[in-house]
Amino acid sequence: MEFTITKEEQKILLSQARESILAKLEGREPSFSGDISADSNLHTPCGAFVTLHMLPGRSLRGCIGRMTASLPLIETVRVMANEAAFGDPRFPSIKKEEFKFCHIEISALSPMTPCADPQKVEVGVHGLLLTGRGRSGVLLPQVPVEQGWNLDEYLDYICLKAGLPSGYCYMPDAKLSTFTAIVFGEE
Repeated sequence: MEFTITKEEQKILLSQARESILAKLEGREPSFSGDISADSNLHTPCGAFVTLHMLPGRSLRGCIGRMTASLPLIETVRVMANEAAFGDPRFPSIKKEEFKFCHIEISALSPMTPCADPQKVEVGVHGLLLTGRGRSGVLLPQVPVEQGWNLDEYLDYICLKAGLPSGYCYMPDAKLSTFTAIVFGEE
């Protein structure tokens, strides 16, 4: 099954993510708009990440997501938008005056697929989830491309992100999964 999101649905998700954050900044209930058909994939439960970048320069300002979700995608995006703006422990809560310089990016995730052979990971196509020894780490598919990493660097970094030794993804007790993402952002 190929998971798709139309350009119009992407615009709806982006506007609802922005409205979720703005409403909280203004201390009011969000006012969501957009015509969503009953058969839209926006009603499908799936994981999503919302990433906030500050303009100019696109420096990271927050990124929070869920690998899987029981909520429809549209609701997951609303919740993750607020978490990225107000709950990312790496950053203070976003302020209203800086939010106007904020660029929103959404990554809607496919289901996880176990990966028995790390050498089959495709850089720029597969995101990674590594778990083992009570730890876990995740990297979205666009990260190695943005960082200019080759496959070996990508695999090493997922190990480090999980707090595990380099090369751990090849160990018998490692659980490596891949996923794809539909990644889109504001113009």
